[in-house]
Amino acid sequence: MVINPEKTKLLPDRLLAWFDTHGRRTLPWQHNPSPYRVWVSEVMLQQTQVATVIPYYERFMERFPTVRPLAEAPEDEVLHLWTGLGYYARARNLLQCAKLLTKRHGGEFPADIDAVTALPGIGRSTAGAILALSRGERHPILDGNAKRVLARVFGVEGDPSAASVLKTLWAAAESCTPHTRVAHYTQAIMDLGATLCTRARPACTVCPLIEICLAAREGRQAELPGIKQRRERPSREAVLLIAETGEEGSRSVLVERRPATGIWGGLWSPPQFLNEAEALAWCRRELGDVADMEALPPIDHGFTHFDLHLQPLRVRFTPTSQVREAGERIWYALRSPPKIGLPRPIHQLFERMLNA
Repeated sequence: MVINPEKTKLLPDRLLAWFDTHGRRTLPWQHNPSPYRVWVSEVMLQQTQVATVIPYYERFMERFPTVRPLAEAPEDEVLHLWTGLGYYARARNLLQCAKLLTKRHGGEFPADIDAVTALPGIGRSTAGAILALSRGERHPILDGNAKRVLARVFGVEGDPSAASVLKTLWAAAESCTPHTRVAHYTQAIMDLGATLCTRARPACTVCPLIEICLAAREGRQAELPGIKQRRERPSREAVLLIAETGEEGSRSVLVERRPATGIWGGLWSPPQFLNEAEALAWCRRELGDVADMEALPPIDHGFTHFDLHLQPLRVRFTPTSQVREAGERIWYALRSPPKIGLPRPIHQLFERMLNA
């Protein structure tokens, strides 16, 4: 597909004129937009809306204002601050990347985009956004918002994750990125996709690109960009053992660190078992006699490639039970929790238990 050269000239001018009036300029990462601050915001904004990210970002920056404090932080503290944002591999990549930046680049982001892209968890679009927004360097971006805008304006059909479609979208992004006001343009195309050119019910009548947008002209907003081919999502089931000890007001729940790879890697969660019998057998073997138990409401959680159905089984012990902690197993005090990372569904479950 050949990208319309006339549109590539008109798009940045109209987008920048719109940004001057309607663009977002008060987001926390737009103040002192260093590469580090922009990087953290870009990683947090992956798969997550701006309104959700802002309080997490502010807490994260307060604790880790520069690369070095982050590089020196224990993983549990980083994951603790990330609890609730989801996609926890992002947090682990942040920590790993901070360590590499400190070791190899003196705690500063390299100037070369290839060197930035080589860092853990930073792809081509994120690297471009970091250097464009913090240093004003001319690098195209192609996040989800930019893909949607460009696919609709230029009429790029097909699965946006397919190699041939991505190649066309990158060509459009490269052609449209101006040589001046790059930071404003980069923010503008992300803002437009987030606020007007949305997936559902785009606000075409007030969009600055309506006159050059193929999707708007042909009424094809619903089909552009194309739909990613979806595979049938498998499901998994497990019993979540909520082993509880302590008196009312000082209750604790047993949690263990999950393996570094796999779902919720490196986070802490109650043990999971294939069925109730297996959970109770482990419980009696490891913790002691069961005083009483009850089934809590099930938890359904969707991951990228499958759905997880958890059945929490709440178990309490006799007062004489001897409970043990190990390096990868601790008792999580509900009222005075330790600073460790919890998966969002587990954090929400503990909040319900605390307020019950």
